[in-house]
Amino acid sequence: MYALDCGAGIGRITKRLLLPLFKKVDMVDVTDEFLSKAKSYLGEEGSRVGNYFCCGLQEFSPEPNRYDVIWIQWVIGHLTDEHLVDFLKRCSLGLRPNGIIVIKDNVTQDVSIMDDVDSSICRDIDLVRKLIKQAGLSLLAVERQENFPDEIYHVFSFAMR
Repeated sequence: MYALDCGAGIGRITKRLLLPLFKKVDMVDVTDEFLSKAKSYLGEEGSRVGNYFCCGLQEFSPEPNRYDVIWIQWVIGHLTDEHLVDFLKRCSLGLRPNGIIVIKDNVTQDVSIMDDVDSSICRDIDLVRKLIKQAGLSLLAVERQENFPDEIYHVFSFAMR
């Protein structure tokens, strides 16, 4: 079983979620410094990381037919709608039979909100669904993260293939 952590940073999701469940994990992040820190952060378990890809998701193409799970957490807000759709299309080619793509991110209920400080966007849930469909993917499940304060954006997970 092989997973890909997209927007992996220093590897928190790789360490706490993916490595306990998968034999191998690849990591991709745009910041080389984060990937360098990941090697020490992951410790001995880091030996099961196959590749550290330093690349923006706008350009990244997963190897075809490689991954059982492609995990995309708290990073889609840094992609334009067009880049997100194109990236999801490339991810679908990277899935093994019965593989899934998971997006976990902040979403709004009403209207997308642009953050002028970091130039990211928090999309509304209907737009996320629409972009997933535009990428030719089918939603398998959508789940709202429970026990988060009401004052912050809702966090949703979307499973698709």
